[in-house]
Amino acid sequence: MSLHLTRFSIILFFILISLQSFSQSASRDTARRSGFGNGPKPFREVITEKARTDEGLFHVHRVEDKWYFEIPDSLMGRDIMVVNRIAKSSVNAPKSFGGYAGDQINESVIRFEKGPNNKIYLKSVSFTTISRDSTQPMYQAVMNSNIQPISASFDIKALSRDSLGSVIDITEYLNSDNDVIAFISGSSATATSVLLNKFSFQAGSLQPDKSYISNIRSYPMNIEVSTVKTYSKTTGGISIGTPSSSPGSQSNITLQINNSFVLLPAKPMQQRFYDKRVGFYYRSYTDYDANPQGVENNSMIIRWRLEPKDEDWARYLRGELVEPKKPIVFYIDPATPKKWVPYLIQGVNDWQVAFEKAGFKNAIIAKEAPVNDPEWSLEDSRYSAIVYKPSSIENAYGPSVTDPRSGEILESHIGWFHNVMKLLHDWYFIQAAAVDPRARKMQFDDELMGQLIRFVSSHEVGHTLGLQHNWGSSATVPVEKLRDKAWVEANGHTPSIMDYARFNYVAQPEDNIGQPGIFPRIGDYDIWAIEWGYRLFPAFRSAEDEKAHINKWTIDKLKDKRLWFGEQGNMDDPRSQNEDLGDDAVKASGYGVKNLQRIVPNLLNWTYVPNEDYSNLSNMYNQVSGQFSRYMSHVAKYVGGVFETPRSVDELAPVFETVPEIKQREAVDFLSKQLFTTPGWLINQEIFSRIGANGLTVIGGIQDNILRSLLNSRTLNNLLKAEAEQGEKAYQLLELFADLKKGIWSELPAKKAVDIYRRALQKSYVNSLLALLNPPSSSQMVSIPGISIISSSTNDKSDVRSVVRAHLTSLRTEINAAVTGTTDLMTKYHFQDLVKRMDKALDVRN
Repeated sequence: MSLHLTRFSIILFFILISLQSFSQSASRDTARRSGFGNGPKPFREVITEKARTDEGLFHVHRVEDKWYFEIPDSLMGRDIMVVNRIAKSSVNAPKSFGGYAGDQINESVIRFEKGPNNKIYLKSVSFTTISRDSTQPMYQAVMNSNIQPISASFDIKALSRDSLGSVIDITEYLNSDNDVIAFISGSSATATSVLLNKFSFQAGSLQPDKSYISNIRSYPMNIEVSTVKTYSKTTGGISIGTPSSSPGSQSNITLQINNSFVLLPAKPMQQRFYDKRVGFYYRSYTDYDANPQGVENNSMIIRWRLEPKDEDWARYLRGELVEPKKPIVFYIDPATPKKWVPYLIQGVNDWQVAFEKAGFKNAIIAKEAPVNDPEWSLEDSRYSAIVYKPSSIENAYGPSVTDPRSGEILESHIGWFHNVMKLLHDWYFIQAAAVDPRARKMQFDDELMGQLIRFVSSHEVGHTLGLQHNWGSSATVPVEKLRDKAWVEANGHTPSIMDYARFNYVAQPEDNIGQPGIFPRIGDYDIWAIEWGYRLFPAFRSAEDEKAHINKWTIDKLKDKRLWFGEQGNMDDPRSQNEDLGDDAVKASGYGVKNLQRIVPNLLNWTYVPNEDYSNLSNMYNQVSGQFSRYMSHVAKYVGGVFETPRSVDELAPVFETVPEIKQREAVDFLSKQLFTTPGWLINQEIFSRIGANGLTVIGGIQDNILRSLLNSRTLNNLLKAEAEQGEKAYQLLELFADLKKGIWSELPAKKAVDIYRRALQKSYVNSLLALLNPPSSSQMVSIPGISIISSSTNDKSDVRSVVRAHLTSLRTEINAAVTGTTDLMTKYHFQDLVKRMDKALDVRN
């Protein structure tokens, strides 16, 4: 009996132990489900036999409808760039400058970091404020004041099989709408990319039941996530260049979005400081280490990481050409029409000559995209591409994705809009038809269009290499050299393809200049700029160390005037303008006008297309008048102009210099003869009767724009500043008004009749002066591109109003005298009206 009891006791003991174990297990399961005591499960319980695994940067596991990232501990805290693009756009999304497949919508840098309670945190990282020296007290102070925000948190579902990694469920996060893997929260544009927000797509709130993860692929250095996201449709959106073309009847916006998670280099590329004397795009940051006695705001250029192969460093340092460890490769979108592919490829490869100056051969190449290759995708961030967009927009653009820690360009997707060919046609027709018979028709031969495509692709590739527009390059070329066949065909009409110089409109038919002297090309400045940005100096270990060497190098090189850089958007320097040519806008514009005068009489014949209406004629006539307006604007910028030549403190020459008085006088005289004296050659009744235009509107619009340019607060105050500095040597405000009066009011002394064109001009002149005397309220102001509106309080403290009032008073007296002496009734009414306007402004009581 005792034996049976003993056996029973043993059995009962094991039963009790099993029940206790079961109870504890059930309690853990209940705690997991309740959110308490949550901890990692065994790997095989999370990543089951049903899992499909893709190995790469992270192991990516799919278990039924769940997606998991298995993040190695070695990658915790590493910087990862997230780039988001539209893979497939919605039929219901607006299509303007953006909205197409391949368009970038966001970029950011993240880190995965382990936290307490079995959590992994995703942090969004900013590099706008830095302190690099962790041994100094300032480093900790900067870190304490700039903690990186936690954007998301994840439970560790399991540890890796080897316990050297963590598994997180990424499904819900990738299906959500957030700033990391979807749209930016607001509109944003950087120097190197244009990012589009939800408003751009007329997208509202996310519809989770209509959104899902399509696929995730993991590669050695990146992970590519494809999601389909559906948003409610809102009103609004953007339209740049053309009206929105999105239909309004559908209720939702569905997009396929590609997220690229790209591991950034453990060791960032060595930086190079931005220099205003060489036009690179740049990123800026606040540096607490650069100056021991304060804070510096520094900027670093963006550029690709080009380095010799390990075995070629000695050859590189000896000055031999070597191939880079990783060349820059652009793929041509498979959607590109085949006949244009060779020209796009050549436009990329044309940059090889510039990189050779920096010591690299075959540094940049273009290739056709692989066909039926599952490892290649247009959205994959490992590949740069020229993306063909089915758009009516007449444009192309060259953005890039950069490492914010160093300025290293990681990849680029150049946007190539289908209708850019219309833009190229119209440019070449207007600027070259007088000298090139191939331009005298509405559809160019494929070879000519191909070469035009090549030039624009080279320009856009230049942007992706880090180069800004150089609006001053063409100003280094003497105008008469542009008519010298041998010289211009050998050297090109501008030293930079990054200039907006377009084509050689100075060349005259009798000069017999061929295509090499008409087309832009990669020139001396471009080659220098690439050398400046990409030449490596391994003896210097940091950007700070190489700064003195590069400054000395730059000073020496810029003794060659053809290497000068003119910053885009400089409002005062007449050398930095788009669409201009030569070192003298008066001479260059004079030649340009002669060519336009040759084109207008031929427009009916050159725009003729059988069975079409007169839309081509209307468009090309408008192109002529627009080009004429540009020529006038180029000249007008001399008035009140200030040359700005960036220099370092080691150079003794001045940075700012007033445009010489004689050049300003020449400019006003040119405008008086070419524009204020009615340009009758623009008045063509044969054309007007077919397109419904009239000379009064066309010419009056151009005259209005130029008067606004000459008679605005910025221009006039610049003249006063020059007078304060130079005295009688300056072109003075009173002299400007006297010269304008001579050109615009020549009928007054002789009491001649004023024709309808001149009456409109004189009214515009008086209205411009009245606006200076009594400026409109801010709500009434119209923004004029390129013209700075200065507040009335600024004019209150200057002589502008005083001179304007005196000028109007004198002009009113002369007009009053002319009223009694004129026999032309319309002239009399015109003068009487102007007197009434001036009476009111001058508060003259009759």
